[in-house]
Order: sequence, then structure tokens, then C-alpha cells
Amino acid sequence: MRKLSLILVCMMVFSALLAACGGTDNSKNNDTAANAPANTPAEDPPAAANDNGAAANNTPPAEEDISTKKITISVYYPLPDQVENRKLEDDKIKRFTEKYPNVTVEKSDWHYSTDEIGIKMAANEAPTFFNTFATEAKFLVERGWAADITELWNNYEFKDQINPILQNQFLIDGKVYGVTQKGYVTSTVINKKLLDDKGVAVPSYDWTWDDMLSTAKAASDTKKGISGIAPMGKGNEAGWNWTNFLFEAGGEIQTIADGKVTAAFNSEAGLKALEFYNKLRWEANAIPQDWALGWGDAVGAFAQGRTAMVIAGAEGPIEQALNQGNMKQEDVLTYPMPAAEAGGKHYGILGGDYLVINPNATKDEQEMAFRYITFDYFSDDWLKSVETDIQARKTEGKFFIPPQMNYFGADSDYGKKVQAIFDKYDNVYKYNEESNKLLDGLPEAQYNTQEYYGTMTNVIQEVFSKKGTDLKAQLDAAAKDAQTKYFDKIKAQ
Repeated sequence: MRKLSLILVCMMVFSALLAACGGTDNSKNNDTAANAPANTPAEDPPAAANDNGAAANNTPPAEEDISTKKITISVYYPLPDQVENRKLEDDKIKRFTEKYPNVTVEKSDWHYSTDEIGIKMAANEAPTFFNTFATEAKFLVERGWAADITELWNNYEFKDQINPILQNQFLIDGKVYGVTQKGYVTSTVINKKLLDDKGVAVPSYDWTWDDMLSTAKAASDTKKGISGIAPMGKGNEAGWNWTNFLFEAGGEIQTIADGKVTAAFNSEAGLKALEFYNKLRWEANAIPQDWALGWGDAVGAFAQGRTAMVIAGAEGPIEQALNQGNMKQEDVLTYPMPAAEAGGKHYGILGGDYLVINPNATKDEQEMAFRYITFDYFSDDWLKSVETDIQARKTEGKFFIPPQMNYFGADSDYGKKVQAIFDKYDNVYKYNEESNKLLDGLPEAQYNTQEYYGTMTNVIQEVFSKKGTDLKAQLDAAAKDAQTKYFDKIKAQ
């Protein structure tokens, strides 16, 4: 760039000398050239004079319309077992390419994984945009794996109508790095039929840990291989599941003060939450004998009728239970997380699904990816598409499962239009209003969330595998481990 600047300066000086020798007063033009930035590209040669001896007006070329450029983007595509969701996405791709025939849309079968994202980015194999979850904002931004889309966001006409509770999860230091799709507060999903089969009363929605413990114990049938509850015990999701109970007990993951992040989960609240897990395992004998279950394992066990309760964002378990497990809608109940004690808060982790644009994509690819992500937002076309999908599912005996929280507010004009469509069909899953009113979401840790979850997973596995484990010692060791490995390295804002 310095070399180019030097050449340009020399050219301007040489031009000025020629003008001076010619005796023509070009002071106005010379002032303009002299004040131009050093890295301004050299202008094209002046146009030939017209018949009157005047040069043609040098207007800059119009900015190229992105809709005329040949662009290829790779998009996040639902998993193979999500047949109905794939149909919805195929319809979106069809409508998008009809509007933008210059764009080629490739379907990416890669779904976000903390273990794979670094490899994908280093090999330049990540799609133009990919899915992720609420915990990942700082992680992705700090490593340069999420494009800064602030300018695209600021130019988006509906930005002020997006649900701020969800969108703000990807607002870092005043810049936007992702777009919310939908959100949830972690819930407990119950198989009512398994409770009925054992003569177990369905608990109140305003339930407690004691209610969960007694229900899980009564619903268990070890001879048939049925557990009362299947808390996740493998992968980071085990720590994620347990953290809901930490919150309900009044605890927190970490504290931030004077630029320092300190582990706080080895508190009295943390011990209380771990004691509850110990009771589920050893007092109630209510968890699966093979307790090392990841998200897919636990949700699959629920859909197959092998556990009476599962803890997750409700949409996934309900989708599998109704559309793959062929369970009846009235047998799939969505509960808030239980309060630690009567009158307590039903805290659950506030989570969500987000789409992040690849920073390695070109500017045009990033813009077209943003247009694709928001293509159906607040559109009448999506209303038509989703109603067609609901009708098709009804014909096939399948259900449509709305998210607990959408990118738009439920009370917005658009939200009311959506709800009016849902209310027309009996194959749209209905969340219980009493349950929804009790939902109370808390955000996850600001720093090293996944690493914290992994650390707690080790503790949970110790508790589930060894009766009489020293719970306080386990928590203290985990907090020390998280502190030295992760938190001490952070300089918090």
C-alpha cells in the first residue's frame, strides 16, 4: 500500500509540473487532487472532449446490484431425521432462489459442535452460516469465528421488532454477531402415560424438587427398564442439565468483580443441587441403570417410552415423542423446572438457537447469507408456508411443534397472526398456559460456559457411579479446576 501511495504522489506531482508548463490555470483541480487520500485509486483517463471542447462529466460507476452477481452460499440444513423440518427448509430454498435466481444454495449437513468448529474454520470448510446456541457468543467472537454483522443488522428494517431478550445474547461490546431463530427456558417434559400405567398422580405445574423426586421414584420400573427420570450424564449436556438445579437453589456459576472471574458453583446452593442428584440416583433409584446418556440418548429414551421425564428445551423432546415415538399429544406434558422449595422460582436456563455467519465468507456472501437467514422473518410467505406444512403434517398424522419463544414477541401483530394459524389446527402442539406463566429463565455463564459444563459433567459422573461420594469435596475440586484452567486466564470487561 505504501508503494502504491508513493506512485500516486509522484503521478500527481508530475501532472502538476506538466500543467504549470502548459500555462493553464488548473488550481482548482490540483487542490482536489492534493487533498485526496493517499490510497485513493488513480482515476481513469479524462474522457475525450466533445464537439464544444468540453470534457464529459466523470461520474463514478453505479454500485453493482448484489442481486445481479453470481453468488453461492451454503446453508444450515436440518438433520436427516427431521423430515418435516427439511420439507420446510426446501420450500424456503425454492422461494429464496426464485427471488434471487443469481444465488446457488448448497445444503450443509454440518451441525455446530464445539469439538469441530476450530477444525472447520482452519480448513475453511465451515458453511456460509451455521447454527449455534446461546452459550457460544463470546467463545466464537474471541476466536474470530463469527462475522461482525453490525452494518447488515443496522440496515435491517425489522431489527426493532426482534425479541431483544433472545437477540441480546449475541450483542457483544455493542456489535452484532448472530441472529436469533428461537429460544426456550429449560423445561421438564413428562410422559403422562407412564405415570398413568403406574397409578402415579400427575404433579402440579407449581411443583418442587420433592415432587419431582417422589414422581420419578414412583414411575420407575426397573424390571421393564423404565426410569422415572433421565438426567443427562454424558458430554457437556450433563453439566448443563444440573445447572438448572443450581439456579433453582439460588446459586450461580461464576461471579465477576474488578476484572476477575471467580468460580461460584461450589456454594451451599451448589451442594444442595448435587445432593438432589445424589438422591435421584441412590435414594430413589429413579435414573437409568445405564445413566451415561447424552442429549440424543436421553431424548430418544423419552420418545421410546423408556423414561417418564427428561430435562431439555421442550421442542426437541416433543418433536421426537410425537413424530417419531407416535405418542399422543395429551400424554406429552411440558412442565417448568421444579422449584427447590414451595413458593420458590421455577428457574431454567434461558437458551436458544442462533445463526452465525462465517467471517471467511466474502462480503457479498455474508450479505446474501443474512438475507437468507431473515428471508421469512415477518413475511406473509412464511405464514402461507407454515400453514401448508401444518396441513401436510395433518394428512400424514404428524404434529407441528412451535418453539416456546420465537424471534418475534407473542403479543406482536405478527405473533398474533401466527397464533391464529396455530389455533386452527389440532395437530399443532399446545403448551399449557399455566406452565408457561411459571417459566423463569436465567442466562448462562458469561465466560467459558462449555468448559464449566464439562467440568461439572465429571462431578456428576462421579456421583452417579460411586455411592457415598464426598459431594462437597467434588464440588470444591471442580471449582478449583475451572478456576485455574479457565477463569484465571480471563480479564473480564
